[in-house]
Amino acid sequence: MENEIVIKRFTEVRRDLGFTQAEFAQNLGIPSTTADIERGRTRLTGKVVTELLRLYRINPLWLYGESNKRYLDTDSVSVMPKVVSVDSAEKENILLVNAKAAAGYPQNIQDTSWYRKLPAFDLPLPQFRNASYRGFQVEGDSMLPNLKPEDWVLARGIENWDDINPNRFYVIVLKDAVVVKKMEKIPGSERVRLISLNASYSPYEIHTEEIQEVWLVSSKITFGIETNTENGLLRELKQSMEELKEKLGVS
Repeated sequence: MENEIVIKRFTEVRRDLGFTQAEFAQNLGIPSTTADIERGRTRLTGKVVTELLRLYRINPLWLYGESNKRYLDTDSVSVMPKVVSVDSAEKENILLVNAKAAAGYPQNIQDTSWYRKLPAFDLPLPQFRNASYRGFQVEGDSMLPNLKPEDWVLARGIENWDDINPNRFYVIVLKDAVVVKKMEKIPGSERVRLISLNASYSPYEIHTEEIQEVWLVSSKITFGIETNTENGLLRELKQSMEELKEKLGVS
């Protein structure tokens, strides 16, 4: 059953627009009427949420009770989360998107049934309240040394481009991939620059229309912590110095 706030706000939108249930269903591409949705018998699909945004500028986060902003400016690209997840108590939880799931994330970004297949949990810390958070698994070595392959990042959904900070890390959901990068807005342009920490990977530019969602990385979960990392680095440095002395013939 759809949660009460979604039912209330969906019904409120229809009534404010002055449509009957049959008329609203026809506009949104729903068979017959919207009665089953308004009674909580049928869940909102990603397609319906998309149509509400496209036709009436209805903010998906407002619809799910996660924002007070009812309407979005659809003339600009929205990077807000398209779907939020709640538990049985109607509290938002954190979905986990592993590397395998990330491959299908861009194509299923509006499909609420796809999200229900993902593991979810609640983190009872004040830092993770009053916002939408999601966990993503890091794939590849482009963000070394800060983020290792198979690390997890917990990230907060952002509402608009004004929130972008070039000194922070972001999970960026593109049309065909999910990447973790630093991001810079290019002044006077509708393009952004994506930057890796690993110098082996060159920065590249993309158009903002290629971006579906942006999540600000707030923390990470890492594994295999090495307690002797500093000592190891010192040993490597000392060994390198000794090799250099040998090459230079210095005793």
